[in-house]
Amino acid sequence: MMVVLIWLSALSFLFYGISYFTSQKLKDEFVRYGLAKFGPLTAIVELLGGIGLLVGLISPPLLVLASGGLALLMLLGFGVRMKIGDGFWLSLPSFLFMLLNGYICYVSWQTHYSG
Repeated sequence: MMVVLIWLSALSFLFYGISYFTSQKLKDEFVRYGLAKFGPLTAIVELLGGIGLLVGLISPPLLVLASGGLALLMLLGFGVRMKIGDGFWLSLPSFLFMLLNGYICYVSWQTHYSG
């Protein structure tokens, strides 16, 4: 089940990372957030995180790092969306991806580093 969750998260972040560079709509969203200059960086972090999750399937330290980083990124994304007034339902995807990657990070840490 964990492998399925990792693939789900990885493919989602790869999709959204690529989409930023191919979709004006996603660029416009960062303008709406007041964070236009951070759009490319966020997309690159999403791409690196998605790749990190997949490589993390064979490298536990990378899995912990990538999932923890993506959980933090989604926490920040959730906060931004709440701050600009999107409300909980529009912010729910970032919240769920924060929980998903937090779970992956926690389980990976417990599996590989907890005595």
